Amino acid sequence: MSFPVVRNRRLRGSSALRNLVRENQILVNDVVQPVFVTYGTNIKEEISSMPGVYHFSLDRVEEEIKEITDLGIQAILLFGVPEHKDAQGSSAFDDEGIVQQATRRIKEINPNLLIIADTCLCQFTDTGHCGVIHHHPVTGHADVHNDLSLELLVRTAVSQAKAGADIIAPSNMMDGYVHAIRTGLDEAGYENTPIMAYSVKYASAYYGPFREAAHSTPQFGDRKTYQMDPANSREALREAESDVVEGADFLMVKPALAYMDIIRMLKDNFDLPVVAYNVSAEYAMIKAAAQQGWINEEAIVMETMTGFKRAGADIILTYFAKDIARYLQR
Repeated sequence: MSFPVVRNRRLRGSSALRNLVRENQILVNDVVQPVFVTYGTNIKEEISSMPGVYHFSLDRVEEEIKEITDLGIQAILLFGVPEHKDAQGSSAFDDEGIVQQATRRIKEINPNLLIIADTCLCQFTDTGHCGVIHHHPVTGHADVHNDLSLELLVRTAVSQAKAGADIIAPSNMMDGYVHAIRTGLDEAGYENTPIMAYSVKYASAYYGPFREAAHSTPQFGDRKTYQMDPANSREALREAESDVVEGADFLMVKPALAYMDIIRMLKDNFDLPVVAYNVSAEYAMIKAAAQQGWINEEAIVMETMTGFKRAGADIILTYFAKDIARYLQR
């Protein structure tokens, strides 16, 4: 049977009818707001490439947390900008480090707000890389040493959990990182702390504004030996499967906008919650175009988020989270 008996437009005739048959919807519970904390006092400093996103000192973070809470957002992704950097990124696993202090402070402000702690070393190493640098004894070539880095990432995860982080989110892309962190958390008594694995993290050009925000630009080379080649998709399944076997509780795809096919692959092949990270340049491009008056920002944002949900994302990490919450309240 076909036209004129079948008329697909019948289900599009009014707003109420379209709402009734809508397949995917964005809810405030779907989104997570990233938050950047730093040392100092009385700091609320806008990140130039990310309008509306700020660095907060610990004495100013309460205003951000209260705004997030009032909007009904239930989770944040916490990043810290340290005062000190060194070869091992020791500030990352210092119990008095910036993330640990911020976690305790935020839990004082709102004990019910879920804190997802980004677990990486790149903000904390003086090289800007996600692990310890090793020089090949013959060639002298410098690269991130996988297994030595795991030891420090475990220490970081345990320290973050001890401070009160609800979820550990390792973003380093070291082989075996989920197994190492799961073992370390369990041995330290944090067997119920979930791991949100950055399972499929590409060596992407979409991270530029974040590197300004986190002060984490590599001081030499790039991250292509540990982050994935953007041309590859089957490799994503291998990476995700490794994390599932090692004990991950969530699987993330980062970035999201150019990788919706990967989000769908993970959704179709695994039964864990799938997380899409709507990254900094994806945010910055929309903000820049909106400031020029070239696009309807709200319409573009909500269409993009709906695209992530349609692709299979259960959770969306996005710098638009507060904006989305405001849109949904209207």
